[in-house]
Amino acid sequence: MNKQAILLKQARLSSVPYKWDIVRVSEACSIRNDLRKPISVDERTTIQGIYPYYGPTGILDYLNEFLVEGEFALIGEDGDHFLKPDEKPQTILAQGKFNVNNHAHLIESTAICSAQWFSVFFKHRNITDFLSRQGANRYKLNKAILGKLPILLPPLSEQKAIADLLCIWDKVIEKTELLVQMKKRRLKGQIQKFISQRCDVWPHVKPKKIFDTITDKNFPEEELLSVTQDHGVIPRSMLRGRVMSPEGTTAGYKRIKRGDFAISLRSFQGGIEYSNYQGIISPAYTVLRPKIELSSDFYRLFFKSYIFIEKYLNLAVIGIRDGKQISIPDFLSIKIPVPPIEEQHRVAEALNVAQQELDILKKLLNKYKTQKRGLMQKLLTGEWRIKPEILNKYKEI
Repeated sequence: MNKQAILLKQARLSSVPYKWDIVRVSEACSIRNDLRKPISVDERTTIQGIYPYYGPTGILDYLNEFLVEGEFALIGEDGDHFLKPDEKPQTILAQGKFNVNNHAHLIESTAICSAQWFSVFFKHRNITDFLSRQGANRYKLNKAILGKLPILLPPLSEQKAIADLLCIWDKVIEKTELLVQMKKRRLKGQIQKFISQRCDVWPHVKPKKIFDTITDKNFPEEELLSVTQDHGVIPRSMLRGRVMSPEGTTAGYKRIKRGDFAISLRSFQGGIEYSNYQGIISPAYTVLRPKIELSSDFYRLFFKSYIFIEKYLNLAVIGIRDGKQISIPDFLSIKIPVPPIEEQHRVAEALNVAQQELDILKKLLNKYKTQKRGLMQKLLTGEWRIKPEILNKYKEI
């Protein structure tokens, strides 16, 4: 097997596109770790300034002097971000005058590979097969391993054209993420206005008088659901990335129906989740089903609110540090607000507008990210090529 065939196999690629090449990073890029500047947190406080101080995931601080100038790609030396490259970018493109700590590798442009190309090529590429594992979820990328990574190399003009196209998508995604954050703040403000400021005047009742705990089992034919902090209870098929499948039978899993809630020992981290689906969930969760008339929309929002988690759910937390967990019997015995049903509906209706606006933006953001991943898969492997008339403009630069 020749060198090219070996690199293609390592990169999980079938062929090298026309006029492209495949080489190792050490053969194409300049790794400039001599420019790193390790500084302790205490030291940084004494030399505050205007020049960014980067770590592998972004800017950590600003210093009064700089060691690096120009355009460099940064890739982390260790961390858990290698596990889910789709969700956590592995590279940063740093420009201007700045500094970098000793936990990131610096990649400088060469005559055959730009720092920008290195950044986009490895930004979301899974490289865990090459890395040494440090614990359950952490990997190590030392300089020697980095140098051995295979990288596809288009001509410089095509590198620039592809990177610029993907940069447009990054800007659209970044703007949408900012809009999502704005809508989240608006919803939080609305919850403060309609719920937090009213909690003390509403009647309070123990959850065990509002909900039944359900332990329906032996429904292995039902759809397998996952309980998530961001999306509530959803079909496992909707989850991205690697999803662990249950070992053995799911007969012991609990059935949950639409309108039910799921609480776990770790719910103090993000509240109680609402289910819009019927299916089965892990037996580690307790299923709560309303036994009195209530507004599911009201409690769906209330159970995720800051005031519920901090003022009410926190009363049921036992243990400390890593041993913290929710005591389900304690939760069922604390008292939570139960507004008159008409008021529940009014509050839910007011908050649902803000929630729906947020949900629309989240779906749009996910759509953009999915489209970008598909575009990257095509462009970074040469399956789709930049039109000659566009490439000619880059050749003229």
